[in-house]
Amino acid sequence: MVNLTKIYTRTGDDGTTGLGDFSRTSKNDPRLAAYADANEANAVIGVAIATERSTGSGDLGDDALATLTRVQNDLFDVGADLCMPLRPEYEHPPLRVDAAWIGELEADCDRYNAELGKLRSFILPGGTLTAAHLHVATTTTRRAERSAWLAIDTYGTEPDGGVNPLTAKYLNRLSDLLFILSRYANRHEGDVLWQPGGGRVEAPPKRGRTS
Repeated sequence: MVNLTKIYTRTGDDGTTGLGDFSRTSKNDPRLAAYADANEANAVIGVAIATERSTGSGDLGDDALATLTRVQNDLFDVGADLCMPLRPEYEHPPLRVDAAWIGELEADCDRYNAELGKLRSFILPGGTLTAAHLHVATTTTRRAERSAWLAIDTYGTEPDGGVNPLTAKYLNRLSDLLFILSRYANRHEGDVLWQPGGGRVEAPPKRGRTS
């Protein structure tokens, strides 16, 4: 049970913060950057959900909204996992990201992508307001993944203070899903296609096969 009666503690005024095992670390710690970026991704997804619900646009629909809400809960757990160094044993084993969660994301990617047209060009972030927020969520999640890999590079993956590598893999698949959902939110209006040179130049001719 979480019971927060006071938000500020002053314990971080020396530039350190507490991890899940109650040890202290610098606020510049790569592990901290990873779960802070995951939290930022969660916040941007929250903006996309709030936009969809407040505008009543129907760009996503109830099924996709439920998927994003599940993802928000997962991201909280991803942050908690990144916050808890791996140990050989615990008095109270913490919740860890599981491979099944990644499988769920892959199934989601396949399900929503099946409803979209083939992608034959790079696309620009934009379209509907919900789609634009999901594009931001995509890039933020990709940054969170890079931060997670940096933490893994720094601490390793062994049970002596390491980082669970499934956190980075989860964030990788999530960025794919968010990109697909940004297209899904634009499915009625169509993707905003990239134009080489901003449309100032013609696309190069396609090369045929040569013998």
